[in-house]
Amino acid sequence: MELIDEIMVNIEDYVTDSMAVSNCLYIILEGYDIQKKSTELAEYKPEDNIYLVKKFLVAKKIKGCTDKTLRFYGNEIPKALDSIGKPAIDITADDIRLWIAYRMREVSLTTCNNELRCLRSFFAFLNAEGLIPKNPTVNINTIKQPKTQKEAFLDSEIVRMRDHLTTTRDKCIFEMLISTGCRVSELVQIKLSDIEDDKITVHGKGNKDRIVYLNAAAQYALHNYQNERKDVSEWLFPKKKEDVNLKQLRRKNIENWWQNPKYIDVDNHMDKGTVEHRIRILGRKLDIKAYPHKFRRTCATNALRAGMPIEMVSKMLGHEQIGTTQIYLDLKEDDLKMMHQKYVR
Repeated sequence: MELIDEIMVNIEDYVTDSMAVSNCLYIILEGYDIQKKSTELAEYKPEDNIYLVKKFLVAKKIKGCTDKTLRFYGNEIPKALDSIGKPAIDITADDIRLWIAYRMREVSLTTCNNELRCLRSFFAFLNAEGLIPKNPTVNINTIKQPKTQKEAFLDSEIVRMRDHLTTTRDKCIFEMLISTGCRVSELVQIKLSDIEDDKITVHGKGNKDRIVYLNAAAQYALHNYQNERKDVSEWLFPKKKEDVNLKQLRRKNIENWWQNPKYIDVDNHMDKGTVEHRIRILGRKLDIKAYPHKFRRTCATNALRAGMPIEMVSKMLGHEQIGTTQIYLDLKEDDLKMMHQKYVR
């Protein structure tokens, strides 16, 4: 049977006794009359899908989605629809399940879930607008992923990195990340006007503002950094002008180029990639696995260990769900024992 041959070709890498599986399929399917599905009537017109995607994006923009989110939707949804190869109004749950099966062979589970999330939002919109009678993603569950606990910095690693910093700007970035738990994208968007004594208004995901606070070390680092700035940029961490080649500067001026106003692009803030690059370089020099989001996880873990309620930790990080915060925490068995001794009587 042609169907069984096709099945065996596709599963041969996953079974140890292909002959037994083949025989089993022949026995099970013996009483069935199976015909190949015809799709000739479902003519695929990409322009129909493009129109629906545009309607969806307009609705999301009106709702207040950020440009980054809109770009993500605008890239991923058309690719998924093209891969399925049918008009959006004709797509069924089985079509999406088949698409997921193929995508799981090609990309990570995280990527696959993100793409599925886009389709869920798109089809929910079509259903709410009366453009389709039923949302085909309603009964499709998120793909389960193995939960991996990522680690925070050890206290000794923080001390080593802190001692290795040489410029006041790098020290300011380091201490602010440790103190506030900000995302790097939030840190680079801070304006001088957002700072008031020991608190800062940061602009988080979804255009949601929140207040974060500076500890003593961060306040001291911020004060020293601002005292060495001579430019008039409104940004806390302004960007370098595109035409400035740091390799042409004297060695002692390369690290502190930001102290010279003529090198500053006053209209733009530093790219988050610049911060990420410098942190990874610092980690490689000291043989420490260092990346920006690890500072955020460290801030949350240290706050909880010190006794901050998880609800407040969640608020500090700008999370809407406490479950999201729990993923960030790096708590060991010793932490649980210490908390038990402190709080359980």
